[in-house]
Amino acid sequence: MTSAAAAGSPVHGLLATAGIVLSLVLAGWALVATLRHRAPDRIQFAGLALLELALLGLAVVALVALGGGERPGEPGAFFGYLVTLVCLPPLAWVLARMEPTRWGSAIVCAICLVTPVVVVRLQQTWEVVGG
Repeated sequence: MTSAAAAGSPVHGLLATAGIVLSLVLAGWALVATLRHRAPDRIQFAGLALLELALLGLAVVALVALGGGERPGEPGAFFGYLVTLVCLPPLAWVLARMEPTRWGSAIVCAICLVTPVVVVRLQQTWEVVGG
């Protein structure tokens, strides 16, 4: 697959970029809350819900592309990253609700810093087709 074809893959695009940007903005918000000794607030939980919607949209686009005949270079890793990706925001929400202190905000921050890394790895596993 050429770099031009890889750039048009389903995991490259608006949803991936939106997920990365939203995740980083939310991580910054949660970091400020952590430093101010604040528990997770409604904005953090709303941000996690919005992030989950973006990541679910990315997953749907990737699965539709798979149904259309496109294939990732590393299918096992791709599906592992895809499942992990859609589980991260709910995990952050549950753990932050269980820890209604500044550490709940720290959990949201940490998971939101991991999310862009998983999105990039997802993109990389798609790109290796044709080496």
